[in-house]
Amino acid sequence: MTSIVLKKASAEDLETLQQLGKETFYETFSKHNSEEEMQKYLAESFASEKLLKELNTVDSRFFIAWEEESPVGYLKVNSGGSQTELQDETSLEIERIYVKSSHQGKKVGQLLFDKALEIARQQSKKYIWLGVWGENKRAVSFYIKNGFTEFDKHIFRLGNDAQTDLMMKKTLD
Repeated sequence: MTSIVLKKASAEDLETLQQLGKETFYETFSKHNSEEEMQKYLAESFASEKLLKELNTVDSRFFIAWEEESPVGYLKVNSGGSQTELQDETSLEIERIYVKSSHQGKKVGQLLFDKALEIARQQSKKYIWLGVWGENKRAVSFYIKNGFTEFDKHIFRLGNDAQTDLMMKKTLD
């Protein structure tokens, strides 16, 4: 495998991020959800206007993992009031780490996680937190391996389906 390079995403990366977001979300969750619900979610969540607003939010940052000219994964982190739930100034939220199925198991997710950890430390955060679908055993195992523990649960809605996410956090030194 050639080396993976992380680059901060900007508005110029909108189309790349849309395609990558749709592809990785679909790969991860389509076998557990109806096609109709998936298509509705993808259309709404990765609409240009919505994603552009997220890209331009001051306390949110996106990074794309590139293998040569191909995007293979991405990270979205939020701090302060941009966090989806806790909005704790002492924490950083990992809202999304997604990697193409072709690159899972190749340390791309670890590179993206390490970037989030680096940002949290640069900002002197006390902990990192995230929500992960409890049925996504691979992701849950990844976060446990990286020192996360479960502290709560919340409901994630995919269309009409209410799914339980585990809320996990990692305290920083």
